[in-house]
Amino acid sequence: MVDFKSIETFLWVVTLGSFRGAGQRLNTTQPAISQRIAQLERELGVKLLNRDHRVVSPTASGRQLMHYAEKLIGLRAEMMSEVGDRSAMRGVLRLGVAETIVHTWLSRLVKSVNTDYPNLSLEIEVDITPNLNARLMGQEIELALSLGPIATSGVRNRVLCDYPIGFLASPSLGLPAGPLKAKDLAKFPIITFPRKTQPYETVRSLFNRPDLPPIRLHASASLATVIHMALEGLGIAVIPTSIVENELADGRLRLLSTDLKIPPLTFWASWLESPDTLAVERVADLAARIAQSSAATDGSIIDAPRRARH
Repeated sequence: MVDFKSIETFLWVVTLGSFRGAGQRLNTTQPAISQRIAQLERELGVKLLNRDHRVVSPTASGRQLMHYAEKLIGLRAEMMSEVGDRSAMRGVLRLGVAETIVHTWLSRLVKSVNTDYPNLSLEIEVDITPNLNARLMGQEIELALSLGPIATSGVRNRVLCDYPIGFLASPSLGLPAGPLKAKDLAKFPIITFPRKTQPYETVRSLFNRPDLPPIRLHASASLATVIHMALEGLGIAVIPTSIVENELADGRLRLLSTDLKIPPLTFWASWLESPDTLAVERVADLAARIAQSSAATDGSIIDAPRRARH
């Protein structure tokens, strides 16, 4: 009798293109994956996979089975969503998060997951958006909370929230309260997000003008480092104001008035389309609710209650 676990295993081997990837996704070993596929082939009496190439691909019979496997896994996910107990959802969800979210509402998301889905474990990776996107497409994580959306076929996106960007400095720099122009700011080092990120390129373009001196642009993948450098008076930080609320409240940092405009950072939840994304979609829903709740209680975050885009 064909085992449902074997069908699920076959689906992930084809989806990920490897026995190893399926083993990681299903939290088991590569030999166990091979055994399940071999058993399924014996029960059906046909060869399902081509193993002659670096990437595993389905045979003609495998493509037929894939059609039914997707339906079966999709129906199971629908059933669990409609009638299943939330606490019954179990497993490991690999979550990639941009550091801005770490400094704002990630802890609330983890608490909510622990409460709503006590048998679901999170493996959290913090990285810059380009790396998170690459890891999502490489099947190394299931859900990315990052600057988006990812405009690629097969990726689903849901908007989370917007974060306004500010120019922030220590009072020790002695900058005036009045509106500051680019030439005033360019006298100091500018500290911001790392290279190859959208905010870095935006900041660089603001100061890449012939009427300005060469800008001293310090980039760091650690927002905590950027904040510390700003507090020490080593330059002007260009980061989301939401992550330095305490420093602004107690006067250790000042929000500078300037005529330079930077678009807010829009964060999205992104995941790959699959018949078995119940856990991913539920965590993405939680993330959206928490992000928008933060927006409602925190004036420094702009709510972005736009519809999910596919």
